[in-house]
Amino acid sequence: MALIDLLPGERLDDLQCDGLKLIQRPDAFRFGTDSVLLADFAAPRREEIAVDLGCGTGAIALLMAGHQPRMRVDGVELQGDAADMAARSVALNALQDRVRIYCLDMRQAWRTLGAGRYSLAVCNPPYGRSGAALESRREAVRLARHEGDLSPLAVARAAAMLLKNGGRFCAIYPAPRAYELMRGMDEAGIAPKRLRTVHGVTGRAPKFVLLEGVKQGGPGLHWLPPLVLRNTDGSFTDEWHRIYGY
Repeated sequence: MALIDLLPGERLDDLQCDGLKLIQRPDAFRFGTDSVLLADFAAPRREEIAVDLGCGTGAIALLMAGHQPRMRVDGVELQGDAADMAARSVALNALQDRVRIYCLDMRQAWRTLGAGRYSLAVCNPPYGRSGAALESRREAVRLARHEGDLSPLAVARAAAMLLKNGGRFCAIYPAPRAYELMRGMDEAGIAPKRLRTVHGVTGRAPKFVLLEGVKQGGPGLHWLPPLVLRNTDGSFTDEWHRIYGY
């Protein structure tokens, strides 16, 4: 692992995957369970070329590269500070040959990265509908949590521009807004194909959905078994342990 200086206010977190580390700021938006779940759900393939839209500090891109050591990932992030942390985390983990970070608006990323180039696109988009809740005053947190004009349709269109025909788009989204994401994917020419609900505790309504679509794919949606994170006694489930690797 390379030596990288941390800037004031930054800290080094363990991604719990092959010794990978991530540079983050406690006062900014940080990766959570949803990022780990999406990296697992996307199931990157051998030598796949993927793009992580709105990659933040790079957690999902690094996790996918850790899961599949022969794939390549390009991370796209609008916020300069987050993109800088992601790029330094890539260097810290000596993954510059397989992971690259670009400070770009995902909606225009195809102009720099190339249209129809990727076989996999992933996104953990902002969950908060603009105007529906009190937005954070901190710019980094606000952009990460509230969609603004980055609607589910805009995210899906960004993915569609970058994906080749038959390419996969994987995302995690709040369960109550699942229809918005599915409708956006459909309008962007990405057919929803695989869905898994995520439940905090067995027997409760899902909190998130993991959704995969295929660009120019046909009809037919495959429902996977529910993903439950905790047992009724509060302990983590076997599936949680499988995903986290311990």
